[in-house]
Amino acid sequence: MTPIYQTSTYQQTAPGDHKGYEYSRGTNPTRKALEDCLAALENGAHGLAFSSGMAATEAVLRLLKPGDEVITGDDLYGGSYRMFTKVFAYYGITFHFVNTSEPERIAEKISPATRLIWVETPTNPTLKLADIEAIGRIAKDAGVLMAVDNTFASPYLQNPLDLGADIVMHSVTKYIGGHSDVVMGALVMNDTELYNRLFFYYNACGATPGPQDSFLVLRGIKTLHLRMKAHCENGRKVAEYLNDHPRIGKVYWPGLESHPGHVIARKQMRDYGGMVSVVLKDASLEETFRVASSFNVFTLAESLGGVESLINHPATMTHGSIPKEVREKVGVVDNLIRISVGVEDIDDLLADLEQALRY
Repeated sequence: MTPIYQTSTYQQTAPGDHKGYEYSRGTNPTRKALEDCLAALENGAHGLAFSSGMAATEAVLRLLKPGDEVITGDDLYGGSYRMFTKVFAYYGITFHFVNTSEPERIAEKISPATRLIWVETPTNPTLKLADIEAIGRIAKDAGVLMAVDNTFASPYLQNPLDLGADIVMHSVTKYIGGHSDVVMGALVMNDTELYNRLFFYYNACGATPGPQDSFLVLRGIKTLHLRMKAHCENGRKVAEYLNDHPRIGKVYWPGLESHPGHVIARKQMRDYGGMVSVVLKDASLEETFRVASSFNVFTLAESLGGVESLINHPATMTHGSIPKEVREKVGVVDNLIRISVGVEDIDDLLADLEQALRY
């Protein structure tokens, strides 16, 4: 087992002459072991671990300067949308929100000022699919960076660097950690110059995780393959069950052949994951709240990707910072519920869904 180096500073043999470690904001042996592991999972050369997924996202945006433009998805995690529109937009950076499931929409927005394409696939919470390979070609032809938020898929199911992305971002809190006991983010890339630029902000701004959290994530990664198999298996059964349920108006899960992105998912993912979103048929906000609050096995909570099953109401929870008219335009309606399907016994999960949907 990797030791927990609960160390803030390191002995030097002479001023400036050290053994690779000076101060743990910049580097720590436990964290370095995790970063190397994360890079290996994504078939990348370099990994950086951050104190949260948002800290990792912020580090990428620090590569930009006033006047630069970013093309990103119109169906984003609420925290990403908030950072883009409420933080970096005030520094003179322009964000274009488009339907990334149609690569031509991205190509239309490319301009001489474009510096970054930020893609989330599958998206949160309507699980849209973006063709990473096609968008990667657009980015390369335009000479701009492409970053992919790979949180929903995890490196077990999808490897964006292999498909043409320059940077992969993870909320490690989710599937990689897998046990809802750590908050962490990560970036993985191949280009050494890009790594050095990101490492500068990583060290200078200091949003780095401690060794205990790094140890916990290393431990979680040991079962990533086992957990993801169980998430995918249970996710399929939950999605198929809900797809036939009379109380459900729409099911979002890439493994269903009726999903608009199923063909893309089949091409670039190894399985379809444990995230399922549903729209309750003809349900009011009050009825949706009642359903979301009536589960016994599923837990009503933020986050996702842990071994336990979670229920989330995006409109008032994870995506509450997005204006109603903006989120509803892409399907994040008041009667949508997001489900993170855990690894519990499937009969218990289906029985809990059945009783909760008697609204």
